[in-house]
Amino acid sequence: MKKLLLLTIFGIFTNSFAQKKPNSFFTNSEKTIKVDFDMNAKNTPTYSISYNGKPVLNASELGIIREDANFYSDLKVIKISDAKKVTDHYSMLQGKRKDISYSANQYIVSLQNTKGESMEIIFKLSKDGVALRYNFPSTSKELKRIVEEKTTYNFDTSAKAWLQPMSKAKTGWKETNPAYEEHYAMGVPLNTKPAFGEGWVYPALFETNNNWVLITETGLHNKYCGTRLVYNESAKAMQVTFPQKEEIFPNGALNPESQLPWITPWRIITIGSLNTITESTLGTDLADPAIKMDTSFIKSGLSSWSWVLLKDDSVNYETTHQFIEYASKMNWPYCLIDADWDTRIGDEKMKELVAFGKTKNVKLLVWYNSSGSWNSTEYHPKNKLLTHEARAFEFKRMNDLGIAGIKVDFFGGDGQSMIAYYHDMLKDAADYKLMINLHGATLPRGWQRTYPNLLTTEAVKGYEYITFDQKIADLEPSHCTMLPFARNVFDPMDFTPMALDKIPNINRKTTPAFELALPVLFLSGIQHIAEIPEGMAKMPAYVVDYLKDIPTNWDDSKFIAGFPGKYIVMARRSGNTWHIVGINGENSPKEIELDLSFVKNQKGFIILEDEKGFKQESISKNQKLTVKMKPTGGFVVKI
Repeated sequence: MKKLLLLTIFGIFTNSFAQKKPNSFFTNSEKTIKVDFDMNAKNTPTYSISYNGKPVLNASELGIIREDANFYSDLKVIKISDAKKVTDHYSMLQGKRKDISYSANQYIVSLQNTKGESMEIIFKLSKDGVALRYNFPSTSKELKRIVEEKTTYNFDTSAKAWLQPMSKAKTGWKETNPAYEEHYAMGVPLNTKPAFGEGWVYPALFETNNNWVLITETGLHNKYCGTRLVYNESAKAMQVTFPQKEEIFPNGALNPESQLPWITPWRIITIGSLNTITESTLGTDLADPAIKMDTSFIKSGLSSWSWVLLKDDSVNYETTHQFIEYASKMNWPYCLIDADWDTRIGDEKMKELVAFGKTKNVKLLVWYNSSGSWNSTEYHPKNKLLTHEARAFEFKRMNDLGIAGIKVDFFGGDGQSMIAYYHDMLKDAADYKLMINLHGATLPRGWQRTYPNLLTTEAVKGYEYITFDQKIADLEPSHCTMLPFARNVFDPMDFTPMALDKIPNINRKTTPAFELALPVLFLSGIQHIAEIPEGMAKMPAYVVDYLKDIPTNWDDSKFIAGFPGKYIVMARRSGNTWHIVGINGENSPKEIELDLSFVKNQKGFIILEDEKGFKQESISKNQKLTVKMKPTGGFVVKI
């Protein structure tokens, strides 16, 4: 009896020991970021993050619920790997930095559900943040479907957020939403209700315990949908959520589905100061490497564009001829021709324009409507890109015309089938050596690394909206000072900036020097300039000369000063030349002291403004430069 009792007690003890929840922590090489991994009472995996000893995220849940299996609760940890050093080095053809090195400590948590099925959670901890993704390593030809992703971000209730609301699908002009084209809610509590009730898009910026955190995703492949954030009231945390039911390619998948093995996109949590956030490259560090393709045709640069200020009637042979001449005089390599060019100009006249452009060293870009039946837009060419066969025909036609790239507009959202449409289009365009600009589109999430022919993407309430509505124009100063801290941190942004003179029927709220700073401040492989020839002709010669030599592929970028929605000063380097630009998003003047010790060249100039307008002054590296920005004003430095 005593022996039986002892065996029973021992059995209880050993069973209890076997069920003891594992606890582990992961760190980056610098020991500044720590992730605590645990299993809660539901046997759900959780993680918390601290930075320099301060909490960044409280215990936050992880997991996936598939249609056929639960990988969220009642899980068992099989193994937690030791740290493995992972490194990468790659080059970008456009963006904030050309040559980039990435280093991280990788940890893999292997889990099993009650059926004995496996899932891994992969963590990568680098100097500037944490990345995580899920992996189903088993093999199965059966199609698996994910119902819900349980990834959460549990901030302290005192945290503040800078967030762009997701619009309702099938709303807006001609049912073209969603297109990531809303203004930001700035410095708001986490439980703030989004304007349209559909959550918040990436990248999402937070401040907690005097640290800044930027959350987004990358490595979004054709076997997953684009996701966003929604505040989970019961968990009191931000949770990853899937698209609205309308966000699909006709008859295509909405939520993720795939055979196994299957790996999800990366969830990225950039952590540190505003310097860390704005200078980070995590969005491309963790993106899929470039596909094998010829990149010799890819050239970034500035482009003239008639439509943004002159609208539909400017899409004609004569105006395009004028804008090719304008681009040539400005030393810009491109001219963009917008919607309905196929009938307003036609192929034969397009050939003439291409030939004229060649004599002026200017290549042509043309507009396409991506849409099938998912909205009621009428602009054309339309219904030309919906299948591989149709794209092959159309892209060959563009090659025959001598077109360098296409701007494709009016996509239908973030469902998996629509994400696959983006991938298919980018691959096909690469085969035909066409550069791509995605408009009315989703956030590209690192695709510019995977597909180097993707030069830029809109996914922003850009300059065209300023030309539509005075209320939107009134918000330009704060909106532009928000974008470098969120939307434009990782991914190229076709804001189509800069009207130096006037906007028809709009009272512009920014000064000309504010506008002059935007083509360097904003990152875009092709920078489509809003200003037209008549406006440029009114500018001082030194302003025109400055705009003739603005890079769009930078060797390095450096954050100088700023605050989301209020002001920003950024420095970008091409070769040994630094371009330093600043804009003031507020209605009061600001004074900035620039320490130029980081530049190599000794002399340069600054363009700013006084009550009479633009003025240019010489500057020297050896001086500390004090710059006064007017209310909603700005400046540019080249040294």
